[in-house]
Amino acid sequence: MSLAKTLPPRAGVRPRTIPCAPHSQLDQIVPGARTLAGQLIERLAMLDHVKLGHSLRAPPGSVGFYLDPAVRCANGNAFLLGDEFAHVHLEDDCSLHVILPEPLRGAAIAAGWAEAHPLAGQPTVSPDTVMLYAPRDAGEVDVLAALVEASWTNARGLNAPAGG
Repeated sequence: MSLAKTLPPRAGVRPRTIPCAPHSQLDQIVPGARTLAGQLIERLAMLDHVKLGHSLRAPPGSVGFYLDPAVRCANGNAFLLGDEFAHVHLEDDCSLHVILPEPLRGAAIAAGWAEAHPLAGQPTVSPDTVMLYAPRDAGEVDVLAALVEASWTNARGLNAPAGG
């Protein structure tokens, strides 16, 4: 069964965010958020063909996830910029920006894990760009990891058929 169909709801209300660039989370940032975000980064760094680096699209201190160009898909909408398919605002609010295709994007928004980036669909910003809210506990790290792994799968062009 697809993640879009099994995604659990996020507990509580959505955090407040800045509705323009730089798109940031304003509240629900728990003590230890950097530790949780660091655990998420360590976990995702183990994905095949992924390299970490400074984000090309986020504030300084953000960690970008880059896919090896040899295995990336040709769809430019699967990336934030260049080969970067996700990043974590590690030195800021610990939120993430990722590319999530439909139907997962809609499911993540409906379940309270994400919101559309305010510039999504503008020139040079993929319409599939969302913010994932900062993790508040280890269980949320698991859900966020699954969502970023789906972005990685999308960036490789390995999505399941629609409705999967």
